Amino acid sequence: MRTLAIAAALALAAGAAQAEGIDGIFQTQANDQGNIGMVQFYDCGGKYCGKLVKSFDKAGKEIASPHTGKNIVAGMRDDGGGKFSGGTIWDPGADKTYKSKMQLQGKALDVSGCIAVFCKTQHWTRVK
Repeated sequence: MRTLAIAAALALAAGAAQAEGIDGIFQTQANDQGNIGMVQFYDCGGKYCGKLVKSFDKAGKEIASPHTGKNIVAGMRDDGGGKFSGGTIWDPGADKTYKSKMQLQGKALDVSGCIAVFCKTQHWTRVK
């Protein structure tokens, strides 16, 4: 009986840890102008999407952006172990969309966007 209770407790703990997933707000790496964004991840039909919720200039002052509320990341599948794939990332500055994958380790999120074999990775940080 005790073994069953321990197994049930472990299953619940694992489910709670997995449920946390990628939900939350992440600060992007600064763009070429030094601006950063806050991207909020959420469930979008069984996958994950991330929309821009705030933008800041290089001095840290909040700035208005015409892209606020728009998805930056779309259609990411949770592959387990902090890995996400099968989605896209949109670069508002270049107005281009790239195939993307992500790797979450603690508060650090590596976001890669690729065209053919050429990839670029940014390091984002969970803030909430």
